[in-house]
Amino acid sequence: MRNTKRYNVEGVNSLWQLYKTVSFWKVFRNVIVIEIARYIPFFKLKNWMFRRLIGMTIGEYTAFAFKVTPDLMFPELITVGKNSIIGYNTTILAHEYLIDEYRLGEVLIGDNVLVGANTTILPGVTIGDGAKISAASLVHKNVPAGAFVGGNPMRIISMPNSSSEQ
Repeated sequence: MRNTKRYNVEGVNSLWQLYKTVSFWKVFRNVIVIEIARYIPFFKLKNWMFRRLIGMTIGEYTAFAFKVTPDLMFPELITVGKNSIIGYNTTILAHEYLIDEYRLGEVLIGDNVLVGANTTILPGVTIGDGAKISAASLVHKNVPAGAFVGGNPMRIISMPNSSSEQ
């Protein structure tokens, strides 16, 4: 289950009402910072930009690979623990804009987590310490600590101390 907070809107769809929910200048700044950071090959500089310029919480020695895209509108809702790897071209969302509502949810990624390339993480998800997510997965629910998960939609492939795979 994802932990998101819902906000109802009236009239046209919520995305058309975007700048009633978040400042244009905040989004503008975040887009510039994130687009530059996506291409920077230096992890310390990238982490500094994400922490200091857009408000993400990132643990020591975490590595964001080439072209990772954190949420453009609410990056401050993303926390990544220490010594984790976020794989190539992964997207981490903290918002969903729907027809009659929008939703916000913190994304909490633990320590020593491996997120494979081309993964999408939806708002309100917690990924436990030591979890491994295979490439091209849609993380639409919480991931237990130590689990190996994958797929679209994501499913648990194995858990720690389990000898058989599903």
